[in-house]
Amino acid sequence: MRLRVTPGTVLVFGSLVLFLALGIRHGFGLFLQPMSMDRGWGREVFSFAIAAQNLIWGFAQPFSGMVADRFGAGRVVLAGALLYAAGLWLMSSAATPGELYLSAGVLVGLGLSGTTFSIVYGVIGRHTSPEKRTMALGVASAVASFGQFALLPGSQALISASGWAFALVVLAVAAFLMAPFSVALMERPHAGAQGPRQTIGEALAEARAQKSFWLLIAGYFVCGFQVVFIGSHLPSYFLDRGLTARDGMLALALIGLFNVFGSFAAGWFGSRYLKKNLLSLLYFSRAVVIVALMALPLTTFTALAFGVLMGFLWLGTVPLTNGVIAQIFGVRHLAMLSGFVFFSHQFGSFLGAWIGGWLFDRTGSYDVAWVIAAALGVIAGLVHLPIDERPLVRRQGAISSTT
Repeated sequence: MRLRVTPGTVLVFGSLVLFLALGIRHGFGLFLQPMSMDRGWGREVFSFAIAAQNLIWGFAQPFSGMVADRFGAGRVVLAGALLYAAGLWLMSSAATPGELYLSAGVLVGLGLSGTTFSIVYGVIGRHTSPEKRTMALGVASAVASFGQFALLPGSQALISASGWAFALVVLAVAAFLMAPFSVALMERPHAGAQGPRQTIGEALAEARAQKSFWLLIAGYFVCGFQVVFIGSHLPSYFLDRGLTARDGMLALALIGLFNVFGSFAAGWFGSRYLKKNLLSLLYFSRAVVIVALMALPLTTFTALAFGVLMGFLWLGTVPLTNGVIAQIFGVRHLAMLSGFVFFSHQFGSFLGAWIGGWLFDRTGSYDVAWVIAAALGVIAGLVHLPIDERPLVRRQGAISSTT
């Protein structure tokens, strides 16, 4: 029996996929110290595995998007769920850096490329009217953020009670649950895609010619660097400064909880105000919050306050950035174009995860990495200001890309 695809079912089941995929992914930082200590690795080994995961995720995303745009998101989500679960399962028994790079890096990275924003946002965008699209993307992002809040305490409890290996096995089972959700995301080729018919090559050529597309790519690089650096290294940073593992877990959980409100707010404001200005405000605000963390005495209170404030700014960039792409170029090739922009995000993620560990192993501190993260926030805020988010009007009948 095939589930009837409606805007409501797509939003619900797409959001559940994001809940699991990103809820699990945001907890990898909890495994850095215990896994590295048990295996006798420096922090750079685990950091590089997570960095490789993000780079592979980003590299594969445009191709996953092409397949999803052509054959429907459901098939891509199903394949991604199976790869994700397999990667976590093998990660639980990884005994060498090579095995960690294959499991946590390659397999989980490929799994994420099939189960996260570009794929899910593509199918939601194709089944949602233009005036409701940014709001729907904000709702999906909010549910994804709640996954981080809900799953992080459970992951930490499993690590504390039964060890990191058993915790990864349980998370592998949770990742497998995304497979049945893919049924609700099955589409006919080009389902819901209206407007001028373009080939993949024509869509890419059109996007490459737009300055705003490149500015979005540049800004999303910064988002990736900041989010993955914080997600991978914040618990260890707090431990190094005399706080507890519980403080790190709670800070990450608060990031997830308050991003529920931040993502919803981004979707709501994004349907009413210029998305590029909201993106600039988010990046400037992130820089301020990072500087405050560095400048103020680090206590449990300031650590949790950082989680609250950064959480409100965390993934609000995602519905806004994807909303700008859909508004300018339309939804026919939304997953693919979002995938190319997302590759920049993941290259930033690669550097954020890896450089954080690399700098720590060489300096014994995360201070330089925090300075880089704050400076990039200022740069990203400036980069978004010149973006022109008006819909393209094409020569073929002067049809707007947002119809």
